[in-house]
Amino acid sequence: MVLLLAVAGVLLTAYLGFWQLGRAAEKLALQAAKTAQSSQTVLDGRSLGGPGDSAVQRATLIHRSMVLSGQWLTQHTVYLENRQMHGKPGFFVLTPMRLKDSGAVVLVQRGWVQREFNDRKALPPIQTPEGTVQVQGHLAPWPSRLYDFGGGEPGPIRQNLDLQAFQQETGLQVLEVTLLQSGQASEGLLREWPVVASGVEKHHGYAFQWFGLSALIALLYVWFQIVQPRRQKRLA
Repeated sequence: MVLLLAVAGVLLTAYLGFWQLGRAAEKLALQAAKTAQSSQTVLDGRSLGGPGDSAVQRATLIHRSMVLSGQWLTQHTVYLENRQMHGKPGFFVLTPMRLKDSGAVVLVQRGWVQREFNDRKALPPIQTPEGTVQVQGHLAPWPSRLYDFGGGEPGPIRQNLDLQAFQQETGLQVLEVTLLQSGQASEGLLREWPVVASGVEKHHGYAFQWFGLSALIALLYVWFQIVQPRRQKRLA
């Protein structure tokens, strides 16, 4: 019975260790794919939302460098709060852009601005050019959510931005992808976007713990079930 429990424990913990190594390998592959995408030639985004384009096609372009030309829809600018840059609290500023060629609307994550500490409802001053502008960045998924308590968030300052709710609110058929704008600071915005950690080190650490536990179970079994009984026999 003890042998069966020991074997089961060793097999289970070893399996969990290899599972963690597999998760690390998956994340490394994903990071490599992101790097490969971003290193390819810059795309002209004029086809986004046009004939022949689709959500499936756009999904294959995530992380690709891209240039968009169009007009800012300034009245629909959103400030996502509780976003940090260089350890300082502030806003990610998002403004939809109507593309010049296809007429589609793409949300652009334009940059970060520090918030006013004395008035949490104050909107920091930024500049939004009129007319046709050109912005460069890389195609990204819809902004990730932070924890909130639910409920609607009227006004330009939000904790999160839901795609369907934003479409209904503005009457715009905003695409499900965004452009993460790159370049030097301008228009009152910084663009030193935080790099999302892959978490590979965490998985390697968990794998080490599981393999260590597996070895400990085997060692304890050998010590208490084999070594100790033999020692006692010799001493008897």
